[in-house]
Amino acid sequence: MIQLWLAFALLLLPALWLLVAPLRRARLVHDAQRDFEANDKSTEQNVAIYHRRLASLEAALERGDIDQARFEEDRLDLDRSLLEDTEGLVRRPLHAPAAGRLVVPLVAVAVVVGSVLWYQQHGAEGDLALFNAFQESDSLPTLLARLEQQAESQPRNPNVWATLYPIYRDSGQGEAALHALDNLIAIEGRAASLLAQKAQLKFFMADRTLTDEVQGLIEETQQLNPSEPTIFGMLGVHAFDRGDYEQAVDHWRRAIAGMSDSSSAQALREGIQIAQQRMGVAPDEQEAVAQGPGIHVSVSLEERLQGLLDDDTRVFVIARDMEGELPPLAVARVTLGDLPATLIIDDRHAMSPDASLSQVSEVRLLVRVSKSGGATPETGDMYGDLEGVRVGDVEGDPVEVVIDRVIE
Repeated sequence: MIQLWLAFALLLLPALWLLVAPLRRARLVHDAQRDFEANDKSTEQNVAIYHRRLASLEAALERGDIDQARFEEDRLDLDRSLLEDTEGLVRRPLHAPAAGRLVVPLVAVAVVVGSVLWYQQHGAEGDLALFNAFQESDSLPTLLARLEQQAESQPRNPNVWATLYPIYRDSGQGEAALHALDNLIAIEGRAASLLAQKAQLKFFMADRTLTDEVQGLIEETQQLNPSEPTIFGMLGVHAFDRGDYEQAVDHWRRAIAGMSDSSSAQALREGIQIAQQRMGVAPDEQEAVAQGPGIHVSVSLEERLQGLLDDDTRVFVIARDMEGELPPLAVARVTLGDLPATLIIDDRHAMSPDASLSQVSEVRLLVRVSKSGGATPETGDMYGDLEGVRVGDVEGDPVEVVIDRVIE
């Protein structure tokens, strides 16, 4: 922390220098302005021009070129012109070079104090203290003690409570975890993700029972986000405990569809397999569980193209990003004899860890029947495609892609 404030002090030095630097030139500027004003002959020149023009008017009056009325009118214009020319030349007395010197240190102090106060209100000093707590702790009890100190010193920092909550939860300190989560909700608001975590925590604290309070939190969460995965995961656990394995599988599938945490999703997949075993489903009959967001797609062959190729001809179902800048995001394979077929494609079908369906929200689906069985399109291959297919929950109705064209 000392290094941070030293860095701030170094950054403030140029600002303070900009305030002080003009004082060093105040005497030179004052003397230059005084000399300029002393040697300025603008007023004398304007007065001399006025007298010449006035003499010209008087001579014209004596010659009879103009009458008295015209003379008075022109003289009034001449007087007005002189006033306008000399009005801007009237200068106030120069201040002494040392005038205002006391204001500079006051402004400098105000800049320093204002900068410090602004950083304390809007800076990341609290988060830096959290980082130091992690760096300086060599055991969980030490870390927890340091974090609790930070909670006392900065109770309005949401990152403190967001850090404490999982530590309390995972160490079995339910009441402390609930207190941290309530503080986080008080600061961040009743967000769906936070309410879902509170419902889950209350559920496990009540020995995996859906109490009235837990049910109320579930309803409030689903009003904000109907697809909140934490809620579906918890409901799956409740259904599993009651022996309703089919309902548990359904809830856990919905949870996986909205999850970004691969480890949590894998745990639910294992739970689905156990539930399917309890239901008496043989391992080779167990349905593949979607991995991350995916697409439910139905593939069919137009009637006029049927019979042109053998039933064992390979069919590639390919998902690409809408801009076509990434490698294929997912590739699934069936045979022509399988059509019409309904399948789910997701991150299990990714060709590369750098390109997967979970990276995008929309894709272009391309279905190609390959005569040679290779991945490169050739003349005689049949295909169909569909633009703007949304990636997400696979539980809905499938999108339909019809193979209706032939590459020539």
